[in-house]
Amino acid sequence: MQFQQLLYFVAVAETRHFTHAAERVHVSQPSLSQQVRALEKELGAELFSRARGNIALTDAGEALLPLARRILADADTARHEVQELVQLRRGRVRLGATPSLCTGLLPDVLRVFHDLHPGIQLLIEESGSHDLVRELARGSLDLALIVLPLPPASPALTTVELLREDLVVVSSAAAAAPRRPVRIADLRDQPLVMFRHGYDLRELTVAACRAEGFEPSFTVEGGEMDAVLGFVRAGLGVAVVPSMVAQRAGRDLRVTRLARPGLRRTIALAHRSDVAPPRAARELQRVLLNSRAAAG
Repeated sequence: MQFQQLLYFVAVAETRHFTHAAERVHVSQPSLSQQVRALEKELGAELFSRARGNIALTDAGEALLPLARRILADADTARHEVQELVQLRRGRVRLGATPSLCTGLLPDVLRVFHDLHPGIQLLIEESGSHDLVRELARGSLDLALIVLPLPPASPALTTVELLREDLVVVSSAAAAAPRRPVRIADLRDQPLVMFRHGYDLRELTVAACRAEGFEPSFTVEGGEMDAVLGFVRAGLGVAVVPSMVAQRAGRDLRVTRLARPGLRRTIALAHRSDVAPPRAARELQRVLLNSRAAAG
């Protein structure tokens, strides 16, 4: 008894037509009929009644059908499980993240993931949340670390909150120390180094300043995270950045917390709701969620 013969038998049993069954399994009708005959000879019983062109299951066929379906289902499950294991050895994960998270959160997490699954290729897309949401919708990413809330008219995404993070003010260690803690209103008289358009940090900072009744003044704008920190080190102004980034910024930058209620952002892990992430991506998701649990 061959696996292929069982596949052909089930196709005929479900379509009750040899020609339609052959089309369904993409073989010629004579080949399919020959294989079904060979199966009947192997079992020593006719599986179909072929009277006057009407195809019906015999008692032997009725007995074999649920068993054949189970064998085919088990084979499909086995194939799927093996493919899942192979993905964890030679797969890839396309992960999007904001630049601040690439600097602050991801290095340690990706190191843990790589130690667990060294054969998986990691492809990182660094961009703002709005851009990452679009890339998820296009299918260009498996997962993305984005800032909540989602922008208006976002595609259907499944999100899991990962962490909430305070924002702080960074300034050059060589400059005069700012008042501690810094109020948002104090930024009225401070030259700011500002991120490019599309950065959530830019929108959050500008919105906070406007809520205090003023438009912030930029000495330099349009940079990515590393560039902004470099401009601050050079004494061109101060910047509002995530505390996780500030912790890694080095001794040449001074970090000052914001006065209560301060500013916070919520980071979430997102993927498309209509497509399940591949196994390797789900494993990275598990590592990210475990890192959240470890951090409390």
